[in-house]
Order: sequence, then structure tokens, then C-alpha cells
Amino acid sequence: MSDPQADDEKPLDPAAARIVSRVRWMMAISALTTLFAVVAVLGVVSYRLFRSDGSASAADVTAMLPKGARIVSTAVADDRIAVTVEVNGAIEIRTFDLRSLRQTGRLRFVTEP
Repeated sequence: MSDPQADDEKPLDPAAARIVSRVRWMMAISALTTLFAVVAVLGVVSYRLFRSDGSASAADVTAMLPKGARIVSTAVADDRIAVTVEVNGAIEIRTFDLRSLRQTGRLRFVTEP
């Protein structure tokens, strides 16, 4: 008894063989490109996750406020610390970098005269 699968497989003509070969190359190139992209993304994610720029150490910083000023509220967002301060009846928001604890900006709110 002969194998029924062997009877169904006939040799491809040269044009069809070239097309099959070309499709295999395109699939290999596509697979390698996808693999390269996944490795690149994982590399960037792991770099961002594990890089250290000295932020692991604790820092002691003292920020000076004017006499009579009081802190109304604080908030943390996007690597920034925002501190709302009331100074002589006027409100101002001071922002600090979360990693270095340096002041990055100050926004004052005053009433019109």
C-alpha cells in the first residue's frame, strides 16, 4: 500500500518554486525585523528601569521660606514636587525636581490693585 500523502505531493514548477523561496525570505526578514524591534523596546525599558543617577541615596535639603509664610499644600506629579505657600496673604506655588530637590520654578498669585 502506498502513502496517500506522497501521491499528493508533486514537484513544483520552477516559477512556483521561486515564489515559494521568495516568500520564505520575506518571512525570515519580517521575523528578524520583529525580533530586533522587540529586543530594542525591551532594551530601552530595562535601561529606563535600572539606570541610576544617584537618586537611590537619601538627600537632606532645607528650603527657606519667608518669615510668616506657611505651607498650604503639597503634591507630587511627573518627577516634580509642588508646594503651595501662603506669603503675607498672597499664594505662590513652588516646584522642585523630585530627584535633585532643586527648585525649578515659582508661580505667584496676587490680586490686582
